[in-house]
Amino acid sequence: MSSLPAEDHPQPKSLTDLFVSFTLLALQGFGGVLAIVQRELVEKKRWMTREEFIEDWAVAQIMPGPNVINLSLMIGSRYFGLKGAMVALAGMLTVPLVLVLLLGVFYAHFASHPGAAGALRGMGAVAAGLIAATGLKLFAALKSNVLGIRTCVAFGAACFVAIALLRWPLAYVLLGLGGLACVMAYRGLRPTAR
Repeated sequence: MSSLPAEDHPQPKSLTDLFVSFTLLALQGFGGVLAIVQRELVEKKRWMTREEFIEDWAVAQIMPGPNVINLSLMIGSRYFGLKGAMVALAGMLTVPLVLVLLLGVFYAHFASHPGAAGALRGMGAVAAGLIAATGLKLFAALKSNVLGIRTCVAFGAACFVAIALLRWPLAYVLLGLGGLACVMAYRGLRPTAR
């Protein structure tokens, strides 16, 4: 993977910058965070290229736990080691945890109000749209994928069919299709013997 020159590929300036950046990122993530994470880390801060983001997001997805938490740990560790990973994790969790606890108390008082249920349904629709838009935005980065764009599209379609239409368990689809994709990518990256 080609890396950008240092001036085009900035890094977090300090642990405080890392904490504040992930706190602000977490506070923007209602419903689906993929679109927000991609915009903030790739387009605004430029801490990662699109290709790096896709690769790291794929790893974050197969690890147990929330994807964005896994990604924050990986980025924090990349720039500041274990201390950076812990600071990024704290940034992702501290302020949102306090807000969620306060909102939970507030929601307990108004849960039976029809407006509360309608608001939650509306947020779900917006989150789905954000995820779809981000997928389309990142589609161009698949051109440089070792599997090729057609194979990537085929894997995406197979995943959609297996999960959305056939309703297979996510773990089986991840192990089956993900394992096959990993083997094919490994074979594509392996140097050929002459």
